[in-house]
Amino acid sequence: MAQQVLLHGAPVHRALQCAWAAPVQFVPQGDLPEGAAYEQHIFDTRRVPTRDNLHDFFNGLVWLQFPQAKLRLNELQAGAIAAHGIGAVRGPLRDALTVFDENGALLDAPAPLWDALNARQWQRLFVDLRPLWREARLVLFGHALLEKLVTPRKPIVAHVYRAPAPMASLAQADAWLAQQMQPEYWATKPFTPLPVLGVPGWWAANEDPCFYADPQVFRPSRAMSDKTP
Repeated sequence: MAQQVLLHGAPVHRALQCAWAAPVQFVPQGDLPEGAAYEQHIFDTRRVPTRDNLHDFFNGLVWLQFPQAKLRLNELQAGAIAAHGIGAVRGPLRDALTVFDENGALLDAPAPLWDALNARQWQRLFVDLRPLWREARLVLFGHALLEKLVTPRKPIVAHVYRAPAPMASLAQADAWLAQQMQPEYWATKPFTPLPVLGVPGWWAANEDPCFYADPQVFRPSRAMSDKTP
């Protein structure tokens, strides 16, 4: 419904507000007071300043799909701001939260796929173990990631967090993810980079095994690089 309203010329905030019940209200970007921190303003008012662009549209859609996780993420962001203020450097927790908010995803996959992904064994992950991807589920969370995929490019990377198997519904995944966001743990950035267009079925070009022979995208692990003469 939000897409239809948007196509009829409505501002993004109004289109999102017409979608369905959300834990926040979407408002024009101009409602953000000058000098106010975006994350703190959302926490204090439950109002999300929204620009008329794809980036903020996808952010709104994630709020609608993952309301509990987005609320928890915002709570942690506001807590970090209250504790440390706004500076040139976000600090480890805010930095990790921003990474996931912008480019995060959940991956439920068999253990052999996770082992290969963590080792950056791309040939094994995407070619040798390709049939196992039928048992995997990748759910995107980051709104910047969604925006990038509107115009797909091979180097696009998702920062994936390991999800339980199975994720029966988005609502279940949302509640679980909100519980997972514990500040000490998330400050360690417990995410794994995944070149998302390498996932079988996500881009036709990756049907050719040569797709993965691109060291600029499918980089070996640092340990493997150190062994290279």
